Amino acid sequence: MRILAIIPAYNEEDCIQDTVLDLKRACPEVDYLVVNDGSTDATRTICEQNKFSHVNLPVNSGLAVGFQTGMKYADRHGYDAAVQFDADGQHLPQYIPQMAEAMEREDASIVIASRALANEGPTGARGAGSKLISALIRLTSGMRITDPTSGMRMYDRTVIKQFARGHDLTPEPDTVALLARKGAKVYEIPAHMQERQGGQSYFDFAHVAAYMSRICFSILFFQWFR
Repeated sequence: MRILAIIPAYNEEDCIQDTVLDLKRACPEVDYLVVNDGSTDATRTICEQNKFSHVNLPVNSGLAVGFQTGMKYADRHGYDAAVQFDADGQHLPQYIPQMAEAMEREDASIVIASRALANEGPTGARGAGSKLISALIRLTSGMRITDPTSGMRMYDRTVIKQFARGHDLTPEPDTVALLARKGAKVYEIPAHMQERQGGQSYFDFAHVAAYMSRICFSILFFQWFR
């Protein structure tokens, strides 16, 4: 399989160098693309100095646009699979080959690195929200997903094309729910993840509550009109 790791990055100067170098060391056979999403810090300079494969968006456009940019690249260059890979060092690259093997073995359209299957996962408000999202996905699609908020997901060529050529897909749990309801096979592997290795997360309680509310509402209502 030809695999592309898509690394959306916004103001990740503290992490981006180590993230890419760790990926290259662990998975030299995996290609990657850093999507610098209009960063105002040194993210672009670090990518240029290290000659990392990257593309620069002129302004900050958000995760959905950054990820779709990577999917368009994957589509145009004929990759068999694309994996969403965080720039902040939380995702461990050694799981990428396992995800690819599971995708081929299970004939899956989406493979998720599940913290829950590794007896980890979010706690507090995020953990409660994740369980609620899992329940709503099972209600609307019949599919059990243990870690719907995991950001480390691998997509096959069919899904790559849908992201690259569509206009309403985002790298979020409601899209996983939508694709599962439409017949995409979703498979999970157990995976450990690290804490953010630098920089600042915007996920305080208010942002978590707003995010969970939006995703739940989308799963329950919006996806039926898509």
